Amino acid sequence: MERLQKILAQAGIASRRKCEELILSGVVEVNGEKVTTLGVKADPAADVITVNGKPIKGEKKLYLMMNKVKGVITSASDPKGRKIVTDYLPGIKERVYPVGRLDYDTEGLLLLTNDGEFANLLTHPKHHVPKTYHATVKGVPHGSALEKLQRGIQLEDGMTAPAEVEYHDVAADDKEATISITIYEGRNRQVRRMFEAIGHKVVRLKRIKFGDVGLQGLGRGKYRHLTPQEVQGLISAASKTHNVHK
Repeated sequence: MERLQKILAQAGIASRRKCEELILSGVVEVNGEKVTTLGVKADPAADVITVNGKPIKGEKKLYLMMNKVKGVITSASDPKGRKIVTDYLPGIKERVYPVGRLDYDTEGLLLLTNDGEFANLLTHPKHHVPKTYHATVKGVPHGSALEKLQRGIQLEDGMTAPAEVEYHDVAADDKEATISITIYEGRNRQVRRMFEAIGHKVVRLKRIKFGDVGLQGLGRGKYRHLTPQEVQGLISAASKTHNVHK
C-alpha cells in the first residue's frame, strides 16, 4: 500500500505536488469512490485508480536532457501559442514535463521526465542539487562583488545560499564578462537577480550543468536520453545533505 499521490506520480500523471492538487480537486477515484483528501493509501496492483475517469497505467519511465534555446517556454502547454520545450522532442510519444524551469530568455540544460518522484526529488526545496550557469553580464564585476555572491547575498525573498563563482571569460573591451556560477537553490530568476544585486545586468544566461550531468556534445534545441548512471547520479546528488549550503 502506498500513498495515492505517490502512485499517481510514479504512473507519470504529474509531479507529486501536482498530483496532490488533482486529489484535492476531486478528479481522482479509487475503486469508484472519489478521493478528496491526502494521505489515502492504495494498492496499484489491486485497486482501480482513475483520473478524470481514465484508469492510470504504468508508463515506461523516461529521463531526458535537452539543450533549450532562448525564446522557448518551459511548460507542457502555453495558452498564447508560443513554442514550448516539448515541441523539440520529436519521437517522444509519452507525456513528459520539465524538471524545474528555465526562463523564456535562458538557454541550456533542461531535464524532462514522466517520473514524478524523480522530478519531486530534484526540485524539492530541502534538497540541494548544484546547478551551474554561464552568466554573461554588462561590465566586469570586481572580485569583491563576486565574493558577495560566494558568501550569499540579500535578495527581496531572503538571503541566498553561498554560491561558487569564478570568471569564465572577459571581453577584450571590458564591456562584458562571462561568469561561471553554481547555485544550490531554485528560486525564480535567481541568478539574474543575484547579479543585479551587485550592479551587473545579465545579458545572456545558459545553464551548462545539473548535478554532474553536463551539456557536452548536445546541440542547441536537441535532446537525448539520460544514461542509467546519470539518473542514479542525480538521485544520489539530491539525497546527499549539503550542510554548507543550508
